[in-house]
Amino acid sequence: MTHHPGAGLGALFVLIAAVLWGTTGTVASFAPDVGPLAIGAAAMGVGGLLQAALASPGLAQARQELRRRWLTIAVGGLSVAIYPLAFYSSMRLAGVAVGTVISIGSAPIASAVIERVIDGHKLTRRWVIGAGVGLAGVVLLTFVEPAHAAEAGNAGVGVLLGLLAGATYALYSWAAHRTMQGGVPSRVAMGTIFGVGGVLLMPVLLATGAPLLESWNNFAVGAYMALVPMFLGYVFFGLGLARVRASTATTLSLAEPVVAAILAVVIVGERLPAAGWIGVALVIASLAVLTVPVRRRIPTPAGAP
Repeated sequence: MTHHPGAGLGALFVLIAAVLWGTTGTVASFAPDVGPLAIGAAAMGVGGLLQAALASPGLAQARQELRRRWLTIAVGGLSVAIYPLAFYSSMRLAGVAVGTVISIGSAPIASAVIERVIDGHKLTRRWVIGAGVGLAGVVLLTFVEPAHAAEAGNAGVGVLLGLLAGATYALYSWAAHRTMQGGVPSRVAMGTIFGVGGVLLMPVLLATGAPLLESWNNFAVGAYMALVPMFLGYVFFGLGLARVRASTATTLSLAEPVVAAILAVVIVGERLPAAGWIGVALVIASLAVLTVPVRRRIPTPAGAP
C-alpha cells in the first residue's frame, strides 16, 4: 500500500475533524424544540458559506479549473445539502448514538464503491480488513435499542435516513478529493463545494429556522454547530482530504460515532448495552488498523503476491 508523504498528518487532520463532528448530536439535544432540518441547515448551511468566504481569495484564480469540474462540484454541493438534513433527522428518530453510527459507519463502504466504479481504484487488503472490522462494530450498534429520547416507532426510518446520510457524505468527500486531485487547493475545493451546499440549504433554514432565534440557548446551539464542527471541522477535513483518499478519510471518520456514542451516554443519558460497547470497541480497532503506519517491507520478487 503506497502512502502519500503526508498521509500520517492527513489522518490526524481527519481524526480531529471526526472528534469535533462527534459533539454535534449531543449539542443538538440541548435545543429539543429546534427541528432536525433547522439544525442541519444552520450547521452545514452557515458553515458552508463561511468556508466559501474563507476560500474567496483563491476562487478567482482557480475559476478555470472549477469550471472544468462543474459536474463534480454540482454533485458534491447537492450531497452537502442533503447530508445534514438526513443526518440530523436520523439522530432525532433513532437516537444520537445509533443515528451517528449508521450515518458515518455506512460511508466507507459507499466511498469505496464510488472509487471502485468511477475511478477504478482497487481496494487494498488493509482497507478491506479495517472497514470490515469497523462495519462489524456498526452492525452491532445498529441492533442496539433506540435511545430513550427517540420517537417511538420511527427508528427504522432513522436507520434509512442514516444510510442516505452515509451515501451523501461519501459522495461529497469523493467530489472534494477529486477536485483537489485536479490541482485545486484544498481550501478552494472545499469552499466551492460547501458554498454550493450552503446556498442550497438557505431556503430550508429560512423555512424552518425560526426556533433558533426564540432563545439564546437555541441560538448558541446553532452558532456552535455552524462554527465548530461544520466550519472548523471541515477545514481540518479538507486538509486531510488533500493528503489521503476519500475512502481512507471516510473510514477514519468512524471515530465520530465513537465520540458521539460516549457523549450520548455520559451527557444525554442514553443507555448503551454491552453489545453497543463491543461495537464501539470494534470501530476503534478498525481505526487502529487504518492509521498505524506500516513498516515498508523489502520488495518481493516479480510475480509474488
